[in-house]
Amino acid sequence: MTAAALRSSMVLGREQLSQFFRPYGEVGSGESSRLLPQTSQLVELPQSSDDDDDILLLGDADDPVAKHDPEEWCSTLCKPSAFSHCARHLAFLWNLLFLLLGLLTLGIGVWGLLDKGWLQGERLAPLGSDPMLLFVLAGLGASTVSLAGCLGALRSSVCLLRFFVGAVLAFVGLEVLGGLLLLVARQRLRDALQDALLLCLLRYQEEPDLRFLVDEVQHSLQCCGLSSYRDWESNPYFNCSSPGVQACSVPASCCLDPWQNGSITNDQCAFGVLHLGDMAAAGVVHLGGCVVQLGAWLRAQAGGIATGAAVLVLLEATGLLLALKVLADIAPGGTQG
Repeated sequence: MTAAALRSSMVLGREQLSQFFRPYGEVGSGESSRLLPQTSQLVELPQSSDDDDDILLLGDADDPVAKHDPEEWCSTLCKPSAFSHCARHLAFLWNLLFLLLGLLTLGIGVWGLLDKGWLQGERLAPLGSDPMLLFVLAGLGASTVSLAGCLGALRSSVCLLRFFVGAVLAFVGLEVLGGLLLLVARQRLRDALQDALLLCLLRYQEEPDLRFLVDEVQHSLQCCGLSSYRDWESNPYFNCSSPGVQACSVPASCCLDPWQNGSITNDQCAFGVLHLGDMAAAGVVHLGGCVVQLGAWLRAQAGGIATGAAVLVLLEATGLLLALKVLADIAPGGTQG
């Protein structure tokens, strides 16, 4: 090869190298027209921090299901256990039972008031003195609280369940407070019981419910009056100064044998007994009062009363625990309202 040919080949090689390392924008018009549209389509993506990338990579590595279906991943984690389903159904059935009992008690109270004419305005005495009002109030309270527990467990309502829990805690607190009062203030309660019995004595003829209660107590405990049979002189109808036929008498439930022919009550068995002396009256009526007899009966029934109160508190505690379990399942940590 000659020297001239060698120099021309070297020049050509330098030109090719310079064109190869030249920037794209400085290339010929044909290449520039092909590259510029491609570069104009590039979009700058937002940069993510290293912490976000680590969290996303860690979550995807721990749960492969999340990469395919996030809803399926959430339903898998949030699915309640079998014990939670059982607690929810038990809470519903438990409160449904007490709802039915409360409605039954409420129905008995309303029926009693209707039967006596209270709700039609036919009775002139105050409604607060009727024992049937206790059935109405107890049934209304029990049915309201139980209904809240039923709907709260059925609808997974945090508000209703919290109301139910608060009401049950209030009931338990009142029961405990009543038990403590019975232990601490027994003498005051005995005086209050004596005042209540005196009121029953004075309104014996006016209130059929009180008359029925007094007759049952005197007949069952074989007693008469508060401290003795002569306490009936404070009644305006049995007082000896009364112009009626019951003057100087006591109720037939005070009689030793109030039955006539073994089946019919002899309402006149104690007529005029307050005219008699104690020796003669002892052959007709019971001389002892009912306060002492009623106190002895209550002391004898203390075990049964305590057992009944414990069973009631246990039932309320069971419903309370079930409601708390359902509440914890539907509102973890109490964050939901």
